[in-house]
Amino acid sequence: MTRSTRAARLHRALRAPEATRSNALPAGAWWLWALGLATAASRTANPLLLGLLVGVAGYVVAARRTDAPWARSYGAFIKLGLFVVGVRLVFSVLLGSPIPGTHTLFTLPEVPLPDWAQGVRIGGRVTAEQLVFALYDGAKLATLLICIGAANSLANPARLLKSLPGALYEAGVAVVVAMTFAPNMVADVVRLRTARRLRGRPTGGIRAVLQIGLPVLEGALERSVAVAASMDARGYGRTAQVPPAVRHTTNVLTLGGLLGVCAGTYGLLASQGAVYGLPLLLVGLVAAMAGLRLGGRRSVRTRYRPDRWGARAWLVAGSGAVVAAAMIWAGSADPQALHPGVVPLTAPVLPLWPAAAVLIGLLPAVVAPLPPSPTGFKEQT
Repeated sequence: MTRSTRAARLHRALRAPEATRSNALPAGAWWLWALGLATAASRTANPLLLGLLVGVAGYVVAARRTDAPWARSYGAFIKLGLFVVGVRLVFSVLLGSPIPGTHTLFTLPEVPLPDWAQGVRIGGRVTAEQLVFALYDGAKLATLLICIGAANSLANPARLLKSLPGALYEAGVAVVVAMTFAPNMVADVVRLRTARRLRGRPTGGIRAVLQIGLPVLEGALERSVAVAASMDARGYGRTAQVPPAVRHTTNVLTLGGLLGVCAGTYGLLASQGAVYGLPLLLVGLVAAMAGLRLGGRRSVRTRYRPDRWGARAWLVAGSGAVVAAAMIWAGSADPQALHPGVVPLTAPVLPLWPAAAVLIGLLPAVVAPLPPSPTGFKEQT
């Protein structure tokens, strides 16, 4: 076997295949990847790193999203992030900021407030330092929203529902219905506006909105009735009988585990709680998984073609975890690089190692299965 033949075989083995029903990436892998990027964003206020995280998420979405209705919601999350940044800046201008500054940009008329409102002001001096601080703070929240939007665009909600434990199936149905309602409604609005435009009718104005709104609401109602009918036909809501002791143990383990997960996650995200955050998170996960395992005995449903976690799914989920872990480590090793100062004003610098770690988040664009062709495999809606 020649060297070129071996190289060609290695290239075919490493090349991402086209997604089918059997090898489509589990939705949980996409959510773990996105949550890893979101965790990394929560550990820094450096706008260069935040912009790099947004770029990584956007590139993966552009490379691997399908033409499903929920895949079109990424642009809405970007607009929501920009809106959050704008609101944060407006609040900083109108309500002031505790950040001291010497570079006065302009001064607004200040509204006199009573004595009981000490520490709060409306209007007054606006400095460059407070605007830069508000911009960094808003950019962090916007990046978190965009990372969640990436998971919402890449993960099939129906496949995510299949992966949930039996104890969370009822709550998962409500979450999936809520997640798919907005994308489907947006798709209906786009379809109706396109139809009106082809017929020569106006698509703007109050009258057009009223004429489009009624068919959209009618379509949403029809989908709700269809979902209810399909759930009733499949026996949704039936539960098995379990002893009271098992039920009480399940509630204690699940509630205690979720509280431990919340406390551990807060410890990991807070700069002072990194010591106790990881042990609490691990203990909470073990307790919650045990409770969900026991709670699954009440469910009598079965799974059709359950998702299997292969090497590609672990690589996608692991890339997000590596980005989060590297950013947490960088925050403890060099906090100044991740949180550029605003008093005095200094230009942010792109730290080399954290930036290289963020680029690991591009791995799903290489290893994840390619989106199916329009004539090929169609995802379930």
